[in-house]
Amino acid sequence: MLNTIVSVIVPTKNSSKTLDSCLKSIKDQTYKYIEIILVDNFSNDDTLKIAKKYTKELYSKGPERSAQRNYGVDMSNGKYVFIIDSDMNLSPEVVEQCVNEISNKGVNGVVVPEESFGEGFWAQCKKLERSFYIGVPYMEAARFFRKSDFLSVNGYDEKMVSGEDWDLSQRIKKKGIFNNTKALIYHNEGRISLLKTLRKKIYYAKLFARYAKESRNKDSLSQQTNIIGRYLLFFSKPKKLFKKPILGIGMLFMKTCEFFFGGIGYLIAKINK
Repeated sequence: MLNTIVSVIVPTKNSSKTLDSCLKSIKDQTYKYIEIILVDNFSNDDTLKIAKKYTKELYSKGPERSAQRNYGVDMSNGKYVFIIDSDMNLSPEVVEQCVNEISNKGVNGVVVPEESFGEGFWAQCKKLERSFYIGVPYMEAARFFRKSDFLSVNGYDEKMVSGEDWDLSQRIKKKGIFNNTKALIYHNEGRISLLKTLRKKIYYAKLFARYAKESRNKDSLSQQTNIIGRYLLFFSKPKKLFKKPILGIGMLFMKTCEFFFGGIGYLIAKINK
């Protein structure tokens, strides 16, 4: 098991700002039997120049990350596949812990908790929000799988651009159980603009309908889209929420705006349909 290859799949598109630290964090893993598979969506920045410093396994594929990820898995040689994004940094023991967890009987996937970081007030709000989701099954999706299990469910639904991580996890989880690592993924949010965040929320909400209509996702969907349940989750830890009152209020304001604009996006999609 110690020399089993893990294929880390990284989809990119104009990812030059975050890619170097992402790939360096993969190279710095305590587990050394790793191949990096990078699938680029026709970037026009320095993405490929940076990638060539870390791997020769470079491919081009579009139009969206689900197709990129599936193609990366098809091109991989590992027994295990680890799907991450180009704005993520892995703590040094993540892959080693994933291999250890999936080696347990009945385990078919591994969830790696995420912690956000970035610049400015809104990035700190996002960090606080994400901290409430650690250990909440319906909010976390697995990223580490046996390649054979991934292929047996046909990987990501390539028509699904929003909710695709949850969808894949729920299909693979039918085969067994998921375990969690203690080591974290650090998600680089950069400098968040509230306006851009809300525009992005509308965009993905418009595309959420395909995830929502799949019957296999209904149980999780009812929890994921339960606005009252989300606020109850936040207020279940008031000391954490209001340790820094302005930050806590800012996070609640940002999340309320996201719910509102996400609802608008979803309604637009329904009307257009």
